[in-house]
Amino acid sequence: MSDRLYNVLFLCTGNSARSILAESILRKDGNGRFRSFSAGSTPKGAVHPLALRTLQAMDYPTDGMRSKSWVEFAAPDAPVMDFVFTVCDNAAGETCPLWPGQPMTAHWGIEDPAEAQGTELEKLAAFATAFRHLKNRVGTFVSLPLKSIDKLSLGTKLREIGRSEGATSSRNDVA
Repeated sequence: MSDRLYNVLFLCTGNSARSILAESILRKDGNGRFRSFSAGSTPKGAVHPLALRTLQAMDYPTDGMRSKSWVEFAAPDAPVMDFVFTVCDNAAGETCPLWPGQPMTAHWGIEDPAEAQGTELEKLAAFATAFRHLKNRVGTFVSLPLKSIDKLSLGTKLREIGRSEGATSSRNDVA
C-alpha cells in the first residue's frame, strides 16, 4: 500500500515569486509525498524572471510554473487541498475563498524578493534569501510525522514553522 499523497497550496498576492519558489521547492523536496500548487489573489500573470533564474540555479523545477488566480483552486473540480500556506502578509490578511476539504492553514510570510531594489546582484541575493527561508520551512514541514500527529499539534507545528528565521510578521494564526 502506498503512502498518502498530500495536496499543498502556497498563496501570495501576485503569485510571481515567493509562492512560485515554495511550489517548486516542495515539488522537489517533498520526495513524491506531496503535490504542490501556488496561486495568488491578484496574480501578476507572469512568473518573475529572477524567481525562475533562482530556481534553475539551485537545480529546482520550473516546468509548468505560471502565475494564476486562487479561484482555480476554489472551484468544485479543483484538487482538494490538505494544506494552504500564505507566504506574504497581504494574502494572509485577505479573505480567502472557502477551500474544499477544510485544509490546515498557516502563515509563512517572508520578505518579497520581487520588491528588492538595487543592482541585479542585490536583487538576486534577495531571491536567494527568500529561497533559503522557504527551503528551510518546506524542509521542516516535510519532516513532520503527518500520519501520526494529531490535528491540534500539527496546527501548532505549522504556525511555528511560520515564525522561523525570516518571518515578516507575527500573523501566524491565519491563512
